[in-house]
Amino acid sequence: MPVSVCEALPPQRLGGVGLRAGLVAFFKQIGLYSLLVLLGVLSILQQARAGAQIEEPLSDSVRTALSAAVAKQAPAEPVFASTEARLRYLRWLGAMSTRLQKKKTDWLTRKEFLQTVWYESQRAGLDVSLVLGLIQVESNFRKFAVSSVGARGYMQVMPFWTRSIGDGDASALFHLQANLRFGCVILRHYLDMEKGDLYMALGRYNGSRGKPAYPNAVLAAQKNWVWTEGR
Repeated sequence: MPVSVCEALPPQRLGGVGLRAGLVAFFKQIGLYSLLVLLGVLSILQQARAGAQIEEPLSDSVRTALSAAVAKQAPAEPVFASTEARLRYLRWLGAMSTRLQKKKTDWLTRKEFLQTVWYESQRAGLDVSLVLGLIQVESNFRKFAVSSVGARGYMQVMPFWTRSIGDGDASALFHLQANLRFGCVILRHYLDMEKGDLYMALGRYNGSRGKPAYPNAVLAAQKNWVWTEGR
């Protein structure tokens, strides 16, 4: 008797990421995975988490400040106050590169990505481990990820932000530095709105303010990217 997909999967796998992973495993088991990849069907299973920031009215002063913050995208070249600060950054870069290797196998690609994340996090006054955790949850480090609601890129930025505080070119959200610049500026904006309450700011970033699932997921993922000397 034919077995349905739902019957073949354990009950605990029928939800969210578990469902996608379970379906992929099931299709591999019955020999349809390669065919589905060719047909593009699995793209539905590989959508990014819906990072649905809500479009809210901005005062002129806030709009001006945010527009200035996303403009002038100079190359993400770190500047250090001392030799020791530079050496500490290089040690961080080496440690993070090792952790990220499975997601980004090319060294130069990893280096550019991590350097830009570090630069934009510092620029926005954010903990770099927080930004990496958010990227892990939002896009799983996929540059061209698109969610079911249209959020784009590493930090799953909604296109309306390019109209609101940018030049209107939503395709720029697939550019490494532009995406991270927008994402970090937006998260900083939400932190300021929430008077430093990270839990509420993360919920606002995901369009789920006050609900625990998204902030808890990001804070858990952040632990993968915390770095201290000697680790």
